Amino acid sequence: MEDLKWYVMYTTSRSEKKVANRLLERGWEVYLPIVEELRQWSDRKKKVQKALFNGYVFVKTRRDQLWECLQVPGAVKFVHFSGEHATIDERVIDVIKRVVETGVDIETDGSEIAPGEQVKVIAGPLQHMTGECIEKGNKDYFVIRVPGIDQNMLINVPRKFLEVVKSKSRV
Repeated sequence: MEDLKWYVMYTTSRSEKKVANRLLERGWEVYLPIVEELRQWSDRKKKVQKALFNGYVFVKTRRDQLWECLQVPGAVKFVHFSGEHATIDERVIDVIKRVVETGVDIETDGSEIAPGEQVKVIAGPLQHMTGECIEKGNKDYFVIRVPGIDQNMLINVPRKFLEVVKSKSRV
């Protein structure tokens, strides 16, 4: 019997929550990272909840059950790379959950970012996490890569909370 893996489902525009709820109702294990964002209208400001990764829902299932998952209204397809279904490692899902649960401001970025300095967060809700630090728009960001969907989570962390990780010297 095949192991359960986290597959990446692409949904119709702005229907991630509906698709996730429909999958849950049918007994599938689903993860939809939700973040709160302050939106400005002409007459008011309001906090709204939105999917962290637009158009994506993570479904834990077996490869032979993917077709059943796609029968849910709003589900479009499972993401492929090089002819293979994209899967996300359980550890990456855990990291995403941990970051979302902290409530820190998160941006997502689908561009290819050149590797930067390896850093460790030394204070705050992400303490002890390691990753890389990049500069974008005069701000320092702590980057967590989500390779299965070619997305990056950019978390603005003050530089005073980052410590450079010493790389092993090569001989």
